[in-house]
Amino acid sequence: MKQLTLQTNVTVCQLEELSPVLRELVETAKAKTQDAYCPYSHYHVGAAALLSDGQVITGSNQENAAYPSGLCAERTTLFAANANNPHTPVEALAIACYTNGHFTKDAASPCGACRQVMLETEHRFGKDMKVILYGEDNCYVFERAADLLPLNFVAENLQG
Repeated sequence: MKQLTLQTNVTVCQLEELSPVLRELVETAKAKTQDAYCPYSHYHVGAAALLSDGQVITGSNQENAAYPSGLCAERTTLFAANANNPHTPVEALAIACYTNGHFTKDAASPCGACRQVMLETEHRFGKDMKVILYGEDNCYVFERAADLLPLNFVAENLQG
């Protein structure tokens, strides 16, 4: 038996320390939280994806009384980006959460399903996708989506 140690690199910074492009992407995600449909959780999530051609695609969480039928902001954003721009890689994805009248102090972390979709988007284009998680106290910046999901499942796993 042996032990495997996994390590993830993440940059922790203030919003003001991000490049102007990434700061604007985060501000777009923050604004998109106000479009969330979340009458059950009251947890507003907004996301903004920067495509390699400069387009910004946005999304927000969309809840449903039949809980499994809803969809997270990350997935609404990436599915819209990939469906409407199937040949354009996503360079960066910013995510922000708003609840109880304010943005979360700590950067909120995406659920497992969203992490898998982020990974697939990155894998689909063969290009790293930066992920920025916004919190009022700090931002977490991952250089690639794969850092959010170590020991991940990708197409090669289906080949046996």
